[in-house]
Amino acid sequence: MNLDKYKVSEAIQLENKATFEQIEDAEKKLKKTRKKIADLQNTMYAEGKYSALICLQGMDTSGKDSLIREVFKQFNARGVEVHSFKVPTELELKHDFLWRHYIALPAKGKVGVFNRTHYENVLVTRVHPEYVFGENIPSVKSLDDLNDDFYHDRMERINNFEKHLVVNGTIILKFFLHLSKDEQKNRLLRRLNIPEKNWKFSAGDLKERKLWDQYQECYEDAINRTSTDYAPWYIIPADDKPTARLIVATTILETFKEYDFKEPSLDKKILEKIDEFKEQLNNE
Repeated sequence: MNLDKYKVSEAIQLENKATFEQIEDAEKKLKKTRKKIADLQNTMYAEGKYSALICLQGMDTSGKDSLIREVFKQFNARGVEVHSFKVPTELELKHDFLWRHYIALPAKGKVGVFNRTHYENVLVTRVHPEYVFGENIPSVKSLDDLNDDFYHDRMERINNFEKHLVVNGTIILKFFLHLSKDEQKNRLLRRLNIPEKNWKFSAGDLKERKLWDQYQECYEDAINRTSTDYAPWYIIPADDKPTARLIVATTILETFKEYDFKEPSLDKKILEKIDEFKEQLNNE
């Protein structure tokens, strides 16, 4: 699989990026891939030198939840932490916009998955700038203050935030699940047509759908300004869920391989007595 075609290494236009791709036997291949990721993560956990932050963004129904379930299902529970960021709480609004994400970061040895991420602060709030008023920022007095400069400054702070994490041993991979508007329509209808899926539907989904073009513009700008060599974006065609899951899993696997995680050696004193310890257990 050529992963370079999904990686953002130069300015892109989302309208020119495919939303559909189908890989043969994607589900079967995913089973093997996620097992390999889980094995590498166990070694990463034992080594305790690196952590990994997997960021998932995408329009409603792009498949973030099911991707998390299918890609990470073979992980040891102690090795992965998933955080789904909703509307900021009263406490979170009393801190800077990155605070709630910082305190959710994975410890060394663990994989953290952000289902929606710190990028919501330059996506949703850019489409709905009135949300920023809840942050009570001294310099923001009116909607006029929430201009391109305001959001570009936030993006630069996000770049600095991610660089700080990488320097301290966090592997960052960011995935935009690129869904077509037609496929979103099909998935929303499915939620309405299948009783077991009704609970997933919200009238707000239709309101946000009307702002599709604005969201695409905001995503494109954010991706172009924040895809770096240390924290790259990958644009994943998301109309076919099995294929999207496999591409994400393969990207994680190939990235983890680059780090050559190693299990720590036993303490010399324990090694010297290992036969003695075996004997004690065998003679119980």
